[in-house]
Amino acid sequence: MATGGAVIVSTALQHHEAISSLSNQHQRIRFSDSVIIGSIIFPPSGVAFIIVEIQDFCDKSTEAKLIERIEQFVHIHRNSFLLLAAALYGPKEWEILFKLQQRFLGSNLRIIPAHNTGDMVKSMLTIAKATRKPHVDSVRDRIAMIRAQIIERSPVWEMLHKRQLNDA
Repeated sequence: MATGGAVIVSTALQHHEAISSLSNQHQRIRFSDSVIIGSIIFPPSGVAFIIVEIQDFCDKSTEAKLIERIEQFVHIHRNSFLLLAAALYGPKEWEILFKLQQRFLGSNLRIIPAHNTGDMVKSMLTIAKATRKPHVDSVRDRIAMIRAQIIERSPVWEMLHKRQLNDA
C-alpha cells in the first residue's frame, strides 16, 4: 500500500523498527537531519507523525525537552499526529496521555496511543492514504452525497417541506 512519493524520516529513527516496517510496506524512505527528531512526514498526504515512547515522560529531566520538541513539531506541521508508544496502558500511562491531551487541547495535534510497531505503521499508512488526493476528494464527495441523502430522507425535512406547501 504505497502512498506515493518518499517518506521523509528523522535520521534519529534510522534504526527504529517502524522504519524497516514502512520500508517492507514498499514505502520509499529518505532520511533527513533537518526535520524534528522522531518525526515521519508523508509529503503527498500533508501529514506528519512524531513517535514518542511513553516512558520518556516518566523522566522529569527529559519531559520538558520532549514537550518543547512536540510544540515545535505542532507549530511546523498543520496535520500532526503524536504516536504515543507503550506496550501496556495502565493508570500511569493513561494519566500521561490525559495530560498531553490537556496540554495540546485546541491545537492541530492528534494523539494516537500505540502498543507496538505494527499499530504505529498501520495508523500512519491508513491516515496517509485517507488524506492523499484523489482519495480524500473521493471520501469528501461520498460524505456530501450521504449527507444529502440523510437530509432528503429525514422525517423532519419531510415535515418542514409539507408545512411549507401548506403555508403557500
